[in-house]
Amino acid sequence: MADIKKVLIANRGEIACRVMKTCHKLGIATVAVYSDADGAALHVEMADESCFLGAASPRESYLSIPKIIFAAQQTGAQAIHPGYGFLSENAEFAEAVAKAGLIFIGPPAAAIRAMGGKSESKALMEKAKVPLVQGYHGDKQEEKFLLAEAEKIGFPVLIKASAGGGGKGMRVVEDAKDFSEALTGAQREAKSSFNNEKVLIEKYLVNPRHVEIQVFADQHGNAVYLFERDCSIQRRHQKVLEEAPAPGLSQATREKMGAAAVAAAKAINYVGAGTVEFLLDAKENFYFMEMNTRLQVEHPVTEMITGLDLVEWQIRVAQGERLPLTQKDLKINGHAFEVRLYAEDPAKDFLPGAGQIQFLRFPMESAEGENLVRVDTGVREAPYGNGDVISIHYDPMIAKIITWGKDRAAALQNMQEALDETYIAGPKSNINFLRTLVRNPAFKSGKVNTHFIADHHHALLPERVVPAQETLVLSVLGLLTQRGEQVSADPWSSLSAWRIGGNDTDKFKFKDETGEYALAVSYPNLTITLPNGKAVKAHYTPSSFDMGFEAQVDGHKYNAVVCQNGTRLTVMYAGHHEELTYLDPLHAGEGADEVAGKLTAPMPGKVVAVRVTLGAKVKKGQPLVIVEAMKMEHTITAPADGIVEAINANVGDQVNEKHELIALK
Repeated sequence: MADIKKVLIANRGEIACRVMKTCHKLGIATVAVYSDADGAALHVEMADESCFLGAASPRESYLSIPKIIFAAQQTGAQAIHPGYGFLSENAEFAEAVAKAGLIFIGPPAAAIRAMGGKSESKALMEKAKVPLVQGYHGDKQEEKFLLAEAEKIGFPVLIKASAGGGGKGMRVVEDAKDFSEALTGAQREAKSSFNNEKVLIEKYLVNPRHVEIQVFADQHGNAVYLFERDCSIQRRHQKVLEEAPAPGLSQATREKMGAAAVAAAKAINYVGAGTVEFLLDAKENFYFMEMNTRLQVEHPVTEMITGLDLVEWQIRVAQGERLPLTQKDLKINGHAFEVRLYAEDPAKDFLPGAGQIQFLRFPMESAEGENLVRVDTGVREAPYGNGDVISIHYDPMIAKIITWGKDRAAALQNMQEALDETYIAGPKSNINFLRTLVRNPAFKSGKVNTHFIADHHHALLPERVVPAQETLVLSVLGLLTQRGEQVSADPWSSLSAWRIGGNDTDKFKFKDETGEYALAVSYPNLTITLPNGKAVKAHYTPSSFDMGFEAQVDGHKYNAVVCQNGTRLTVMYAGHHEELTYLDPLHAGEGADEVAGKLTAPMPGKVVAVRVTLGAKVKKGQPLVIVEAMKMEHTITAPADGIVEAINANVGDQVNEKHELIALK
């Protein structure tokens, strides 16, 4: 039996931090690896040792097998934990680790390889009598043949990359006329993400749930399932919220799915943590989708309802120990939710974002044993707003917020409160979307499926409304605080606009998508006149937040934070998170709208397709250019009918954010 004393974590961000916490709990030393983009990252600071890998590009750092093996050997690590993502499901990496005489804290290479290709894994599951969705999983990849298979299955169909996961290389096709373009896009994205353009075709289930089973196996032939997680809330086929156990799932179906998942693991002689993913229809018929041969991003909800540390189980199994518990020993206790706080813009089809974190506060984690709130993150805010950077090179996750309750309603209430206590400024985030989601009546009732976000789009992503009165007032107070304004009844101790011979006023103007809003501030008794002419009394003092303040506005109390980044203001208070543009007279012109007719890159990326030619007539909504950024494709469409006046990017070009791609007349 091996005795692991030092572990190298071949990953970054929150998963590297998560693994380190367990290692330190067990008295195991840790080694972090990092790229140019991560030299000052939290996971590097937490580790006992660290090794530089190379440039920010994953291929030159986190995907470099020789560099990671060398780092482990140089630091004397006995084992490598791959985390999730990057090389975690790479059979060649597992083999290289073993060949170097190190322990791979994960499944054997043969098991990874067996489940690494979705087509091959489905063939194995068919032999193991695990239910499958109707589809074609073979090697023939000619477009004409695949279209014929799709027609045989019946539209709608799902084109899915055979290698990898995370929603990349996936397209839903409703009609045969759209098949060719969808296939090309799926293959291109699969090639870019996984270096493998092979795809499979499946029947697209219209309103399924995505329910997965956590399995665990040791080196002695023992295997158990640790119940299920419902991961139906997704955008772009990527998960946003997970919960355990799945709402409304019968015990009989739970046991059948668990048995099928264990059968799948045993069919490939699996060892360690794995997840078997199923689609579940309204009648609780379930169908195998794929097996992820690693720890999942959403594993904390399983830990919350079982009281187990799955990373500790991984390490013990890797050392040759038997599973700590048998199936009959495992019990579900309560309910848990996890939400993924991303740097992305839900209003723009969840476009990934990047940038420096200006302000970041999470809810207070529960004390040991209380198990109510947990935060897993790999970023932090440094003093004076100089925080970590969400890089364009990696997944834009900021944190996972996890809550537990004695039942689903209690866990959901804890999540609502936890999100209201989360403050972030810097890159755009999905915080408002998450707050709306966990309060949605349909979601609260447990009526979920993989189309939930699309089906409830207007409720989850409502049209922007006029800023609330308190938002405008707190914006003014925040600006006064930041410039050191001390408003006092004593005019001689006040750094305000007060003048001998009478009161004076400050004027502030803001704008957002709904319009412009002007306010006036009168001193020395702080009175703010709103755009509608209403005057309100205000008072404020600095609070325990570094950049925050406590305010009384019209008799109501608020704890607020207002962060300024150029002309952009982020206003946060009482579960609100709003953005305004401050029309500062000293910075006239900043924040102005882009010139009409210019279509720009939403973020740094690579141009992978140009769909139009110079002089072409285009219709509103017509695809013009496709840009790949953060491993996803983003289609730039025509905002109105027009004529292509200029094309300023070619296929293969690397473009910066706001680079003009197309000019329309």
